[in-house]
Amino acid sequence: MGLFSRRREDTTAGYEDNAALRGFGGYEPADAPRSEPQRIRPAAKKPKWRRSSRAPWVGLALIALIAGVLNALGVGKPHRASSSTTPPLSPVVVTPSPRVAAPAAVAGWQPVVGNDGSYAYDVPPNWEPAPGTLHGWGKTGAIPGITLITSAFLGRHFCGDSDLGGAGVTTEPVADLDAAARKAATDVGVSAFSPDNGPLAQVTPDAGTDAQLTKADGTKAPARIVVAEVVPTKTDGCAAKHALVAVMAFAGDPGASGVVVAYADSDRSGPSVREDLVRILRSYRFVPAGDRSTTTPPPTTYR
Repeated sequence: MGLFSRRREDTTAGYEDNAALRGFGGYEPADAPRSEPQRIRPAAKKPKWRRSSRAPWVGLALIALIAGVLNALGVGKPHRASSSTTPPLSPVVVTPSPRVAAPAAVAGWQPVVGNDGSYAYDVPPNWEPAPGTLHGWGKTGAIPGITLITSAFLGRHFCGDSDLGGAGVTTEPVADLDAAARKAATDVGVSAFSPDNGPLAQVTPDAGTDAQLTKADGTKAPARIVVAEVVPTKTDGCAAKHALVAVMAFAGDPGASGVVVAYADSDRSGPSVREDLVRILRSYRFVPAGDRSTTTPPPTTYR
């Protein structure tokens, strides 16, 4: 299904987290690395050997002389193995960069905080926050593709590379909130649960509900939530038989909307999966500067 995942520190060409596109989360294209042109050297000409009128014994004498020199230098002589051993490599300690933290808004849940701490959402205890990870599905001839930043995952790699669910933030170039939510739900439902070349998963959004988004100053802004039922077309053992994609859209820059996405395998993610996905969306908020703090994760040692 073309799933990719990459940490923000990745410097290869693609998308990068730009600390929430103009204030509410998004992505911008990174510059592609320049490639050096390959230099082609002309084929070397084969040397032409001259016939010599010298006697064969001259060649034999030359061979004997070379052999004597090599023997004097120790070439070809057996060497005693060194008794010293190569010292073991020192462990590598990696210290993560400091991150901005914010308190959870839902009791008992975990916050997933944007790079600069300006926004956050919460996930249940059995989810894995991965705010520095960008993930999504590449566009193909069949699927639209979509990219999410400030990610979180449910049942990560529960079956090979397959996850039970995930969440993240992005933007849609649609000003109407209902239309933006439906577009994002369809893009995720089709891209996440269809083979790269089709056939496409069946995505059925509901009628939608109004919601409110808490701004940094404590005021409320209008939002729209759409939940879509998905019937995947994949047939492998890890594939979901049924899935849910929940999206909340809110006003962004002129002509665009910010969206928060949460999706999951609805058969294997627990009986409260639908309520959990919607609650994840409703927990999205802008964080006041006074509620932000900077933390440094503990170092990781690689041996």
